[in-house]
Amino acid sequence: MTEITPDTQAEAQIEQIEGDFGASGPLVGIIMGSKNDMEKMLPAEKYLGEQGIQSEVHVMSAHRDPEKVREFCTTARARGLKVIIAGAGMSAALPGVAAAQTDLPVIGVPILGKSLGGLDALLAVAQMPPGVPVACVAIDGAKNAGVLAARIINA
Repeated sequence: MTEITPDTQAEAQIEQIEGDFGASGPLVGIIMGSKNDMEKMLPAEKYLGEQGIQSEVHVMSAHRDPEKVREFCTTARARGLKVIIAGAGMSAALPGVAAAQTDLPVIGVPILGKSLGGLDALLAVAQMPPGVPVACVAIDGAKNAGVLAARIINA
């Protein structure tokens, strides 16, 4: 009879997660704060697909769904992800919150909002505190986020 210890239980959970997603599963997680951001974020998914890199796309708000964001980011490595692309407008907290919850590279995409020409989102993504790095692309620069993610994976 095999004794189940906390270590073997954790290993079994990781194997279950890995079995669900497999080595051929998505390598990039693309998250955004709102369904309204989908059209601006899809160029990242499209570029990655053209490069043969699988991705997964989810909507989750750092403000409205903080627990969902935490769970997604803390389990990302165990699920096989190598990079997270996070897009958000206005306060654009999502990329920084994601980076605070994982040691994977996070690429922030500031999204043009209804005011300030997207500068609010750009500054929010670019101005991270020490120890919480977020790579930042241009406003509405999801395609470049996909290019950067592909380069990270293929490095």
